[in-house]
Amino acid sequence: MSSEVLVSRPHYDDRAVAQGIPPQDPPVEPDVPHPSSGSAPAGYRSAKYSPAEWFSNYHNILKQAATEHNEAERVQRRSKALSQDSESDTQHTQAQGTRLLGDRLQDIHYWRSELQQHISQLQADIEALCGQKLRLERALDATEIPFAIATDNLTCRTRRPAPDLVHDTVEEELLKEVDLIKNIQALLRRTTAQVVSQIKLNKDTKQMLEMDWSDKYEAYNLDDTCGRYRNTSADTKHHPSSANMQDQVCNPVSWTKFTQDNLTKAMQEEHATYSLRMLVERVVEDTTRDMRVQCASVDQAFTQRCDELIQAKTQLENKHAQILEQIGAQERNIVALQQAIHDKEAPLRVVQSRLYVRSQRSNMELCRDPPQLSLETEEKQIHASVESLQQQLSQARGSLSFLEESRMAIEKDIACKANSLFIERDKCMTKRKRYPTMSTLYGY
Repeated sequence: MSSEVLVSRPHYDDRAVAQGIPPQDPPVEPDVPHPSSGSAPAGYRSAKYSPAEWFSNYHNILKQAATEHNEAERVQRRSKALSQDSESDTQHTQAQGTRLLGDRLQDIHYWRSELQQHISQLQADIEALCGQKLRLERALDATEIPFAIATDNLTCRTRRPAPDLVHDTVEEELLKEVDLIKNIQALLRRTTAQVVSQIKLNKDTKQMLEMDWSDKYEAYNLDDTCGRYRNTSADTKHHPSSANMQDQVCNPVSWTKFTQDNLTKAMQEEHATYSLRMLVERVVEDTTRDMRVQCASVDQAFTQRCDELIQAKTQLENKHAQILEQIGAQERNIVALQQAIHDKEAPLRVVQSRLYVRSQRSNMELCRDPPQLSLETEEKQIHASVESLQQQLSQARGSLSFLEESRMAIEKDIACKANSLFIERDKCMTKRKRYPTMSTLYGY
């Protein structure tokens, strides 16, 4: 039968293992021959423990067992206390987390409500600006008719005859109207460009708020789901690395500041939109009023000019009638003068015949007696009368010629005035009746 050698097992401290302390290797005893192990000759006896070693060995085992028993009771007490404390801490921490999630839900709901309010306001501003943009475009289109009317009036008035082709008040007002309409068109185009730019800014800001609102909506649902989790919830799982996934996110201050900056940007755009809408209203109102005032000024100038033409034409027609009457009278005067000159022929022949016959007297009978002197005086008087009548006839014919020239000039001027009046009243003023109404100029 083989001999057995009793060797004590190495001692490991189980408390160190329970506490997470790495076990230490047992001390290495020096390689010294055991007292009970003699160097007996081979085949006579094997190495054995002595009775004292045997008693020491199991007493050590008992002592070690008692120590382990006490240590186990202490560990159990500490484990129970630790379990109770950890349960209390866990419940407190979980309750605090649930409360903080509730507070977070309130914060998200508040900022989401603010975002929703400004999103709705921006949407209303965008719709209002689109309506005003349409009004501006219609108002700009409405200015084309007054511009065409004013330029057509200027073109028509260039066809007036030379005497009436003057740079009058009507032309000045028409040029003012053309310049005014050009300036108004440029202003409406600039205002429309501002409205388009503001609409784009509002849409960009609204999109930014909607993205923030969408993120908060998703975060609200996620936090609401988290707040509903309980220890008895069946849909909870272990996610060991979930805490490490949020190293790159923002802190509460930057989170709040991000939304506040978005809301500040939205309020700035809302204020800019309000100011721009008021500007558009003033622009449309002022441009419409200015165009209507200038239109009234042009119409008044046309009316005054037509009155002047009518008055001038009436005066010319009256003068023309007088000239015609004077021409008739002058023609009758010429006929009378010619008749008077003709009537002097017979007395002249008589007196000249008398003088000729008396010149036939001879010798002393050829005397300058009173009849001779009377006949000579009569002849001179008749010649003087004829000469005077001929001079008067020449003046009468000259006057008649001047009257004819005046008649032709008056008739030409009357035709000129009639043509100008036709252009001013029938051409220009008739077209000006198609001037847009106030509502059309307002862009409605």
